[in-house]
Amino acid sequence: MTSLENIPVKYTDLISEIETGQVKIPQFQRKFVWDINASAKLLDSIIKGYPIGTFIYWRTHERLRAIRNLGNITLPEPKDGEYINYVLDGQQRLTSLFAALKGLQINIEDEKTSDYSKMYVDLTAADDDEIIVTDITGREEYTFIKVTALMEGSLVKLASFPEKYHTRLERYKKIIQSYTFSIINLKNASIDVATEVFTRLNVGGKALTLFEIMVAKTYDSEREFDLAEKYDEFKQELSNSRYDTLPSATVLQVISILLEKDCSRKQILKLEKQKFIDIWPEAIDCIKRSVDFFRGYGIAVSRILPYNALIVPFSYFFYLNKNNPKGQMKKRLEDFFWRASLGFRYSSGVESKLAQDIEKIDKIINDELPKYEWSVNIDEEFIEKHGWFSTGRAFIKGILCLYAKQKPKSFDNNLDVIMDNSWLKIASSKNYHHFFPKSWLKKKCKDWDYFFVNHIVNITIVDDFLNKRTIKEKSPGKYIKQFSRHNDELKKTMKSHLIDIDKDGVWEDDYEKFYHSRLKRISKALNKLMIPQDDVSNTHLESYVDIEEPESAVVNE
Repeated sequence: MTSLENIPVKYTDLISEIETGQVKIPQFQRKFVWDINASAKLLDSIIKGYPIGTFIYWRTHERLRAIRNLGNITLPEPKDGEYINYVLDGQQRLTSLFAALKGLQINIEDEKTSDYSKMYVDLTAADDDEIIVTDITGREEYTFIKVTALMEGSLVKLASFPEKYHTRLERYKKIIQSYTFSIINLKNASIDVATEVFTRLNVGGKALTLFEIMVAKTYDSEREFDLAEKYDEFKQELSNSRYDTLPSATVLQVISILLEKDCSRKQILKLEKQKFIDIWPEAIDCIKRSVDFFRGYGIAVSRILPYNALIVPFSYFFYLNKNNPKGQMKKRLEDFFWRASLGFRYSSGVESKLAQDIEKIDKIINDELPKYEWSVNIDEEFIEKHGWFSTGRAFIKGILCLYAKQKPKSFDNNLDVIMDNSWLKIASSKNYHHFFPKSWLKKKCKDWDYFFVNHIVNITIVDDFLNKRTIKEKSPGKYIKQFSRHNDELKKTMKSHLIDIDKDGVWEDDYEKFYHSRLKRISKALNKLMIPQDDVSNTHLESYVDIEEPESAVVNE
């Protein structure tokens, strides 16, 4: 049962516990940010006998990933079986105190190094003046002493000061040595309780992410497992496949689904450390195979993936099915992808829906066609109504996946368009092109509402600046004619963008004809990707809100 223990600790005991590795700063704590002046004020309060607040520790046998170094001092690991006191509240004060009394050098936020040995006791200060100072410019020698020299200097060193300061030197040293620090130990608490306490104590800061907690919880020095490092290495591998925007929480969801068929925050926090470490290599391999499947299917980059959560059921598939899907199994897996992508599947309640969807994956593996409790509407009217082009919306990403699946060709040479995550971040990024330029439509088609100008129907995926530099504000009739001089396969090129240049009003610069022709073609192409089923009523789709999703957004991260 969780309990609190309030204990007083003397200066010598506090320093000893830090130096012997019994006090640790957990990795989920924020960086040390106090500068030397803030630290001087803390020590000034101590030397005046003022209270400096309570330190709160989580006292546990559990070994977490922790910050091992303070300044240039490498702190040892505690012995096996010993308790560790992880600092939940008071990190800035504790680090400042230790740095000042030991004269450490600390790099703050990767900026210049602060030298905490340059903290002095002003022997001429009155009791209500600042006794601890950092600037000794213009002061006479022997009217000040370094804090480190006061606490660790020999009697000979202290005796070398004028006799009128001897009493003051002795008094200041005794005050610090006898100062009683207030410490509350949180005992018998689980990591989720400890991190909840930490979050509540740090209400002004950013709440801990699930990943930060799991980095601390799964750290194992003997097995050389550091989740933060493993994830960074994995991200580097994914960058080669252009899937490096995959968030850490998705990886945690995959592992939890593989182990427990549940990926709720509560379940992830309950995962056993050794099982987590054991399954890591296989989980990563399953994610890689999912990425390879998506890329092979034409979805070459992660930024157009409608939901990061799609990685979870697909990883589960490859966990149970070691062979690449073929025939009906492949068609049913693709059907699942499009139904989840275009049916607003993970727009809310992601965790519970993932738990439900692995049952559908089980059916696919067992050569059955799953029944879907959500409907998908991809008729022309629905696409038109929900087609506002914004790269953060899953429905739009689903249609971009359709575009990518066609393996779009470059307008000028019929070679494959190269897509890159950095070029697909926002609607104005380099890979996106309004086929009828917005500026041209604004001048020539003033009666068209901007919603239909900035519509997914008017978007093509192109090479970066080359096409835009050539196209600029020209109408399609003009710039397509320019490309036709160098690209003998232009008709084939445009069909890879679901555009027929002879039938869609391109040569005539007829946006209305183009818009409706391509809208019909998009709807028809999407319908071909799914296996016909007796869907439930489509009417409830109107109530879904396709929310803009930040790159790292995951429910309950």
